[in-house]
Amino acid sequence: MAQGSDVLIIGAGIIGSAIAYFAAQQGLSVVVLDRAGPASGTSSRCEGNILLSDKELGPELELSQYSLGVWKNDLAEFAHLWEFEAKGGLVVASQESSQASLDRLTTAQRTNGVVAEILDRDQLLSAEPHISPDALSAAYYPQDSQVQPMLAASWLLRLACDAGAKFVPNAQVTALRRSNGQVIGVESTAGFFAADNTVNATGTWASSIAGLAEVAVPVNPRKGFVMVTEPLPPKIFHKVYAAEYVDNVGSSDAGLQSSPVVEGTPAGSILIGSSRERVGFDGSVNLSALKQMANNAISLFPFLRDVKIMRHYHGFRPYCPDHLPVIGHDERAPGLWHAAGHEGAGIGLSVGTGKLLAQALAGQTADLDLAPFAPHRFAEQPLVNQES
Repeated sequence: MAQGSDVLIIGAGIIGSAIAYFAAQQGLSVVVLDRAGPASGTSSRCEGNILLSDKELGPELELSQYSLGVWKNDLAEFAHLWEFEAKGGLVVASQESSQASLDRLTTAQRTNGVVAEILDRDQLLSAEPHISPDALSAAYYPQDSQVQPMLAASWLLRLACDAGAKFVPNAQVTALRRSNGQVIGVESTAGFFAADNTVNATGTWASSIAGLAEVAVPVNPRKGFVMVTEPLPPKIFHKVYAAEYVDNVGSSDAGLQSSPVVEGTPAGSILIGSSRERVGFDGSVNLSALKQMANNAISLFPFLRDVKIMRHYHGFRPYCPDHLPVIGHDERAPGLWHAAGHEGAGIGLSVGTGKLLAQALAGQTADLDLAPFAPHRFAEQPLVNQES
């Protein structure tokens, strides 16, 4: 076999770039392939959330807390490169039933180390003076943070290359090469790349890459829109969303779901979400989704009724049926690893995923148990192939 790298990563989104950075820090030789360029997929079409507030108790919350620590500690010196903001989040209740749900959620989260404080109407107005008069209360999460996702993905890849990694753009993977059952590298439009370990970090296309090794990893696309307003003076000071958003995050419904998520940016524009719908890779614009998002945002911040929308964009979030990402070695195809399926939490979870997977690739015991995210948990699933 041709001399290859210790680690070959397919995908230069934020997940692949984070793995490359931490694997290079481990002293492993790393090659990253992408069919286009850095952050050319979902990483360029999202808001950059690093949230604890929308996580139920369980493995995803534990990974979120771990990843937040990586952002704030391991990567603290680079925070300015990707506009890291510990702005905090507000989950707003406009009905008494929503208030009760928030009380239950925050009580459970606090027992697991999440900082959450219930704000009454007056406290909420102090935090967000332009909030709707219908808002009754809110849960405040000071740990919720934000980055500029394209900057984060691109800089993590550049820092990985500074540490010795190699990046090959415009390299479409066409096959996984195997020897005696072991994945030993990939065939691509840029040639063959040999590797001891091949990492599938291709987001919504992860099932297609897994299919090349004849294993099923049911990562599917879930389309979501974001709207961007004209620049404004500061009027929204946190990430603010309605309590219904938490339910939508955990839902498996195929139909359109929309709940208000609104936040300001350092440039002055306001980002408006959110929508979720399972429509495959249908990239058409859903005007109903945009209209719902606009109306929902106005319900939270009435002043937005008179604000101009400059543009909107959408992407496909990599979604797993059990709402947990796929992270780790695939025992069904030795030599193949996966890191995908993080859905709307991918930016926040990226660096935790990268550090943990790099530890495992280096033969170390990962700081967190990766068993809940194991790829072979889908062993009984039928093989899934997707068109890219």
